[in-house]
Amino acid sequence: MINLTDVIAPSFYRVHWDIQDGKHTYYDLYGGRGSCKSSFVSVEIVLGMMQDETNGEFTNAAVYRKVKDTCRSSVFEQIEWAIDALGVSDLWESSVSPMQHTYKPTGQKILYRGLDKAKKSKSVKVSKGYIKYLWFEELDEFAGIEEIRTVQQSILRGGPKFVVFKTFNPPISINNWANKYVAEAREDSYRHKSNYTTVPAEWLGPQFYVDADYLKETNERAYKHEYLGIPIGLGTNIFELLEIRTITDEEIARQEKIYQGQDWGYYPDPKAFVRCAYMPASQKILCIDELGGRKIRNTAMSQMIIDRGYNDYSISCGADEIESILDFRDAGLVANKTNVYPGSRKYSYEWLQCRTLVIDPARTPRLYEEVISYEHEVDANGEIKADYPDGNDHWIDALRYATSPMSMRRGESA
Repeated sequence: MINLTDVIAPSFYRVHWDIQDGKHTYYDLYGGRGSCKSSFVSVEIVLGMMQDETNGEFTNAAVYRKVKDTCRSSVFEQIEWAIDALGVSDLWESSVSPMQHTYKPTGQKILYRGLDKAKKSKSVKVSKGYIKYLWFEELDEFAGIEEIRTVQQSILRGGPKFVVFKTFNPPISINNWANKYVAEAREDSYRHKSNYTTVPAEWLGPQFYVDADYLKETNERAYKHEYLGIPIGLGTNIFELLEIRTITDEEIARQEKIYQGQDWGYYPDPKAFVRCAYMPASQKILCIDELGGRKIRNTAMSQMIIDRGYNDYSISCGADEIESILDFRDAGLVANKTNVYPGSRKYSYEWLQCRTLVIDPARTPRLYEEVISYEHEVDANGEIKADYPDGNDHWIDALRYATSPMSMRRGESA
């Protein structure tokens, strides 16, 4: 026998009983890191399907991530955990091709899908019963509520009752569509916000609290966003934690670790190089120097870097031009491809947004101009788009690449 209190965090007890009583259709669960919201949903789906079968109802589930390639290491593994935590591993069968879980006594299925095109959801079919449970994980990664509605209209058919979960960590901007969505009152929706402080300490482990306390002491703003799930940004400005001032040579000389990034281009897009330092104690990024421009060949760019003496540290480069990286290596530079995977652009941006950028306009004028003018785009209805605009952001990209060894480290994304 498994006690549900051993697998469901206390803050979700009321949500569980609300689902059991069938009071709502939509359950929007959001909050900070370590709040156990995804664990809760995975338990509810597995448990709910088994309970439905006992009551003579044949139900299935569909689980969505924006990018299907991320399902295997996230929601699929989360469902695996729930099956094991409930002590029913002998009753479930897993498959990665196609990606699904099957309840062996009846054949009920949990299906996994990506959503590069919402209309593809029309192809999601089950041979028996209907899809009662629908889960959108990392809601803010989807294009908007219209995309979500398209899926719901296709999936939520043929049954008397549905349970739709939407889980996410609130984006940093309060005007992000996902934050605005959960702020709208709906009678058919149960909104629940949680954070790690309501989770049994032994579930998270001591290191989790050490990291949380450290960030709270050194960067309370980032702590509120990452651990408490508070959207700390305002308006359309993407970078708000800025310290615009003179940076002295003495200050640069004191830095222990230097990071460098290179964004490729030629014309009309420029090549862009940034050299910076990271100060972990204060959660600040010191922008030291920049190089680059339009119509600069790789040989000339590498020579600029060498002439400045910046061949003393490795360079993290844009991954889209392997030949250019090889040109840098031929010139004697230690050049590496930046790690790229689904969601990496978003993660690296949000990591930067949670750190203070110390910029001296005299040292990095082009980076300065890009940072202070970089804003989220607004659609025809005045709604702020969640995506980060791709355009006048070349030295920003170089800064993202430079700091990618930290921002792309597991557990470090905002």
